[in-house]
Amino acid sequence: MIENYSLKDLKIGEQAVVTGFSTEDIPAKFYEMGFIPGTSLLVKNKAPFGGPICISIISNKSVLALRRNEADKILITKK
Repeated sequence: MIENYSLKDLKIGEQAVVTGFSTEDIPAKFYEMGFIPGTSLLVKNKAPFGGPICISIISNKSVLALRRNEADKILITKK
C-alpha cells in the first residue's frame, strides 16, 4: 500500500513524487511552479519555527520556497 504524505512532512534531503492535492480548490500557482502529479521533488532546507520550505524540482532543477500551509496542500509519496 502506498502512503500519501503532505509535502510539509518531509525532512531535509528526502525525495518524493507529487501524487495530488488535499483540496479541490487547487491554486493555479502550484501548477505554474511545477507541482504537477508525477513530479519528483527534493527538500533542500526547512526554516525553523514554521517558516518556509525550500524545494528542488528535480526535472528542471528549479528551487522554490513554499509556505508550510501551502506545502500542507501538496500530497506526495516518499521515494
